[in-house]
Amino acid sequence: MQWTVRTARPEDATEIARINVAAWQHAYRGIVADPVLDRMLPESRLPGWTRVLALPEPSAVFVSVSDDGAIGAYCAVDAVREVGDAHPDLHTGEMTAIYADPRFKGTGAGHEVHEAAVRHLIEHRFRYAVLWVFQENAPSREFYEAHGWRHDGVVHRYELGDQELPEVRYARFLSAPRRRSAAAVRRS
Repeated sequence: MQWTVRTARPEDATEIARINVAAWQHAYRGIVADPVLDRMLPESRLPGWTRVLALPEPSAVFVSVSDDGAIGAYCAVDAVREVGDAHPDLHTGEMTAIYADPRFKGTGAGHEVHEAAVRHLIEHRFRYAVLWVFQENAPSREFYEAHGWRHDGVVHRYELGDQELPEVRYARFLSAPRRRSAAAVRRS
């Protein structure tokens, strides 16, 4: 399958909210209590995604779009949200969400939005990035590790209803953007 990545637009909020709920219900079954997952509705997520899509840079949301216009995955990034997650010496960004529509899992949609999000962080001069993932979410942890993220040893408890779920922090260094050499600039 071929995916085109673009920055999400306000009119994408409804589909992003739908994917968010579908992905949670698919990926977190057995981790998050069934009643919590079963009560999730895209309509309840819509106001939050509408707000996120209106945030100024460096906040950004990227979507993978198929040839027929279906959104297969999305990824949101921003400056690090919690002071304690920031690297002591490096400008730190955060991958705040990345989810694929379960129908398109394994098609490369998630990879494509991940790569666009990392490039965005690099272009905005972030040199370090973090993300949080449920400790028991082995498929996502494998995805992150395959994309250069490493668990940095930090674990905290995420409260969701009556549950306290362990989340682990992943981090990675980001390279500086490549600059064109002076010779290349003179030739153009």
